[in-house]
Amino acid sequence: MKTLKYSRQRESIKACLMNRHDHPTADAVYASIREEFPNISLGTVYRNLNLLVDLGEARKLTFGDGKDHFDGDTHPHYHFVCRCCGAIQDLPFLPFSDLETKIQPYAPGHVETHSIDFFGVCSGCMKKESH
Repeated sequence: MKTLKYSRQRESIKACLMNRHDHPTADAVYASIREEFPNISLGTVYRNLNLLVDLGEARKLTFGDGKDHFDGDTHPHYHFVCRCCGAIQDLPFLPFSDLETKIQPYAPGHVETHSIDFFGVCSGCMKKESH
């Protein structure tokens, strides 16, 4: 495998992603990174985010809003997605460690991992609706 050349931009994109817990889109990462690298292109941010995903250093999430979101936390965990404001929050709940084993007899192939996302209305939106 070819060795990956060090990139200050990629390291900055990775650091930005690791310090955020809002599961940003590439556009949001781009807006943050432009402060440090004013000449960086959106394409460079996209390529580097996808490279980080390919390297297993980030996760790409899709929640049906037509946008890819990125998560710097690659450990197994679940998400809560607000159907009103679109906020994505990590849930402080340990994943079901034996779920892959339990579902395996019903799967048409070998189960390696799982992903579960919960959708609803966040407390902030519930407060807005009640006023």
